[in-house]
Order: sequence, then structure tokens, then C-alpha cells
Amino acid sequence: MGVGEQGQQRDILAFYALTAFAAVMYAVPGEWIPALAPLRLALVTSGLAAGLMALRRLGRAEPLYFDGARGLSLLAFSGLAFASVAWSVAPDVTRATGIELLKLTAIYLTIINVITSGRRLAVVAGVMVVASIVPSIGVINWYRAGVDMVEGFRSRWVGVYADPNHMAMNMGMVVPLAVAFLARKESKLLMRIACAVAAALAVVAIVLSHSRGGFIGLSVAMAVWAIREKRRLQAIVVGSILAVGLVMFAPKSFWERNETVTSFHEDASAMGRVYAWQVASRISLDKPLLGVGAGSFRYAWPMYAPPEARRAYVAHNIFLDVIGELGFVGLLFFLVFAGGATGGAFAGSKDSESGWLGRALAASMAGYLVCDLFSGYILSAHLYVLFGLAASAERIAEARARSTQAVVQQVPAGRGSAAAWEGSGHAA
Repeated sequence: MGVGEQGQQRDILAFYALTAFAAVMYAVPGEWIPALAPLRLALVTSGLAAGLMALRRLGRAEPLYFDGARGLSLLAFSGLAFASVAWSVAPDVTRATGIELLKLTAIYLTIINVITSGRRLAVVAGVMVVASIVPSIGVINWYRAGVDMVEGFRSRWVGVYADPNHMAMNMGMVVPLAVAFLARKESKLLMRIACAVAAALAVVAIVLSHSRGGFIGLSVAMAVWAIREKRRLQAIVVGSILAVGLVMFAPKSFWERNETVTSFHEDASAMGRVYAWQVASRISLDKPLLGVGAGSFRYAWPMYAPPEARRAYVAHNIFLDVIGELGFVGLLFFLVFAGGATGGAFAGSKDSESGWLGRALAASMAGYLVCDLFSGYILSAHLYVLFGLAASAERIAEARARSTQAVVQQVPAGRGSAAAWEGSGHAA
């Protein structure tokens, strides 16, 4: 029994818990419903999914799938982060960061062990798309009410969406998934309507964030999806509709902020990135192998920043963040993990049945990594879930290919020739 078929029968409860986590990860109900805050739903659902998956394997003596070099690199990366307490400039922060990273690693391992069929992959991706409607509406409502704007005009929301750049990244991640469901003829009408609404609201939220990196990431993601989608004309039409809507409805302040890229010396936000990259460069020269400790970039800022950079920023680039905090050793582990997951998404896009979703995942990963060139968030749950889905897409595709190959090998050569002759129409 192959991984896809076997996946329909095992880890059912873990799959339900994982699906609930995907919804909670986007909708963050504990952040805007006070009564739910003490329940810590994200931790409960993810922990339950991981626990149920592990218990089933222990109870039935089944091996835990570690995802080869990709998964082992993530384990090594997490282990290095936790070990960096020994040389960190902020040990307490590093310890907390290491614990969070181990949790995210557990989520990744749970995903690749539980999502073993195209149906499960589609369900979790679909739940993420629908749940993204909640934060999109939150961002739009805050903008309309003028609540807690960053720089006076950049909208955001609660929890992980409090940073406009992080919010834009997470909203951009679901847009290719949403349009993939929308463009697929087999999708049910209600799902297609929900995905159309989710995609439109996500684009609006990105625009209202005024995130330049988010806009670039979304553009790259949609371009990758349109180029790789087999129904090319349909993909171009959907992409064109989104582009026209963006041009027509984006506020003037959105275009004005994007134009500041050419005059970044006058933009405090842009200069913050320049200073952060200078700090990352100086840390790498001073501590090239192991960095200053996981989560300690901002705490090392006073030791490495130029005199004019008085405010401490995050690294604003996930790869420079890794170099600064965990050195080139950590970067090696992270590149193997991230590169392997990205390659997995593109490999999964070739599958005959779930390739439509694999292509959307590949587009989401391309856009997300582009955003990460401007905003570094090592502890983003969305990133590890996206990578886990991409790795699962590849595993499902490989299992189906092996199953197909096994069937072909079992058919006798003579029978295969006879079947070809009978199917040609000449046998009549």
C-alpha cells in the first residue's frame, strides 16, 4: 500500500488537529476573542496533532519519516539554535527562540508525516485560504477606522499581523493557492466563491499594508503561477483581473510609497534596512561561523551598528538574519532545508492529480522567499507550514509515480502490446 492510499486510513485524528491548527494559524481567534486567549489554541492544536502522530507510530512500531536531507537539516538548524545559548549575547532570548524553533520543527515533521494524500493536501491548503479571510477583514476594518496605523497610513491587525510587512507576506502566501482553487474546474462552486473572496481581500490587505516587499513578492508569486499553470490562458485572465483591480483601487499613498525605492536615502524605513544589513555584515566578519545566538540580532545591534543608526531593527532579510544569529554553519543548514522544500514544490507540480496545487505552492514559496529578502522572520509558523506542504506535495508525487511504475511493470509485455493494438481501433 503506497503512501497516498495509506494516508487515507491512518493519522485521521492527527489530520483533523493539524487542519484545525492551519485555521487557527490564520484566523488567530485568541487575539481578537478575549475569552479564547487563555486556551492557546495554536499550541493546543499543533501539540495535539504532533502528539497523536507520534503516539500512533509508537503504538504500532511504525517509523517516523524525517524527510531525508531536508528534514535532517531542519533538525540540525533547530539544534544549533538551541545550542547557541552557550555563546549568545542574550542567552534568555536565545533559549526562548530555540524552544519556539523546536515547536515549529515539530509542526513541519507532523505535516510531512500526516499529509500523505492529495486530498489531505488540498483540504489543509483550502482551510488556510478560507481562514485568511478573517485577518484580511481585520486589516481592512482597521484601515477604514484609522486604528493604530503604522507611520500614520499603513494598516495592520493583531498578533502576527501587527507588523504590516509580516502581514503582507502571510496574505500574499494564500493568493496563488486561492486562484488555483478558483481556476480548477473540479472545485465546488461554494469553494470557488470563497477563494475568490479570499484572494480579493488578501490583495486589498497587502495594498493597505503599503508593504513594498509584500507587493514585489505577490507580483513574483502570481507571475510564477501564471507561467507554470497548464491552463495558461485562464491563468493570465485571472492574473490580469487582479492586476487591474490593484491599479484601479489602490490608494495614492500605496504608489507614492513604492516610488520611494529610488530615493531610499530619504526614507527612514528603507534606511533601517540598510543599517540592518550593515550590522549583519559586521557580525559575520566578527563571528562568521556561529553568529551571536538565535534571536539575538537586535540585542547585538549596539555592538555593530554605525553611530547614526540609533534604533535597533530586525535583520530585514531572513538569510542575513541567519548569518548574523547562527553564522554560516546555520546558513548551510537553512539553505539545504529551504532549497529542498522549494525544489519539492516544483517537483510536486508535475504530479498528474495534485500538480495543480503543487504549482500554486511553488508560486507561494517563490513569493514568500522574495518577501523574506526584505523581512526576516525565522520564527514564522506560516513559513514552516508552507515548506511542509511543499515537501508533502513532492512525497505524494513520488509515491504516485512509484505506484504507476509498479503497475506498468506488472503488466506482461505481450498483454501490453495486445492492449495497445485493441485500443488503436484496428482490432475491430
